[in-house]
Amino acid sequence: MTHTTVGWHVELEFKEEDDLHTRAAALVRLPDGSEVRAHGRASRHQVDPNQPRVGEEIAGARALNDLAMQLLSKAHEEIDSASGRTSHPIHV
Repeated sequence: MTHTTVGWHVELEFKEEDDLHTRAAALVRLPDGSEVRAHGRASRHQVDPNQPRVGEEIAGARALNDLAMQLLSKAHEEIDSASGRTSHPIHV
């Protein structure tokens, strides 16, 4: 039996909207040519210290979580399509 190694590259980009808000955009390109995009956001309370890296970590984690949920939904739809029946939802 032959095993094929497949790799996915996930891109994350961050945008500091001001010193209180950070947005993250995530993108994964799948081997079939499809792309899945997701977004996350973080907000800092004005009395908290300005730590841009923390905002990126939170916004990035939220974008990756959104990406994961979209990939689970995509896989679920593909299972249903291939089997011709409605399967049980996939949960994290």
